[in-house]
Amino acid sequence: MNKLIITVAPVGAETSRQDNPNLPLTPQEIAEEAVRCAEKGAAIIHLHVRDAEGKATQSKAVFQETIRLIKKECNVIIQTSTGGASWMGAAERLQPIELKPEMATLTTGTVNFGEEIFANPLPMIAEFAKVMVEQGVKPEIEVFEVGMIHNALSLVKKGILQLPLHFDFVMGVPGGIAGEPKHLIHLVESLPPGCTWTVAGIGRYELPLATIAAAMGGHVRVGFEDNVYYAKGVLADSNVQLVERMVRIAGELGRPIATPDEARVILGLVR
Repeated sequence: MNKLIITVAPVGAETSRQDNPNLPLTPQEIAEEAVRCAEKGAAIIHLHVRDAEGKATQSKAVFQETIRLIKKECNVIIQTSTGGASWMGAAERLQPIELKPEMATLTTGTVNFGEEIFANPLPMIAEFAKVMVEQGVKPEIEVFEVGMIHNALSLVKKGILQLPLHFDFVMGVPGGIAGEPKHLIHLVESLPPGCTWTVAGIGRYELPLATIAAAMGGHVRVGFEDNVYYAKGVLADSNVQLVERMVRIAGELGRPIATPDEARVILGLVR
């Protein structure tokens, strides 16, 4: 089978140290965690950052410092979030794109997000996509329900994006698509030929969906943004622990782990 790309999302915008005291928060802590995850097999770091008070921020300066610290130690792919947090505006969310990371997330629809609304109106989606293309940043299409796939393909019809695209199926968020295997199959079958995909299962869905995705030939995302537990009622010691488990599972399934450079080829970041 093709090599497995492991993405790790070490912090996110919602998770706090009340959820898991091992959550990295400062640029130095996030960078150290990212480097350790890369050493164990992660090819992509899905990057959120926090301010000095530990709150979610899209500050260009904080992203820049965190990326600098990561890149000083390893060659991992940096994928910045443009989702930020649900209360942020478009200009604020776009800040890290000015740094021209290799990848960034592009959420292609609005979704209920727990008790909040993660708003992504179609004109804003198109604008985000145009900015990414102009800056040479590959979008990862972030999908919370199947209609978001069709929204992304409409950007292809308009000539803003080009196939093949890379998708991330975020499954199990209250308000979005549930984390059931039948829904993953439907999402995958809805993609045009040649597209690649990753699954990010939220909470208890992380492990089963990652295992199924690895068996299906897709790619996986793990990390404290999505899940802070190693087992039911048992907090994970670190993001590294979640990466290491995925590497073991992939080995049992016969999926070699992609290095960052191999992931770049798979995702079309290099030709």
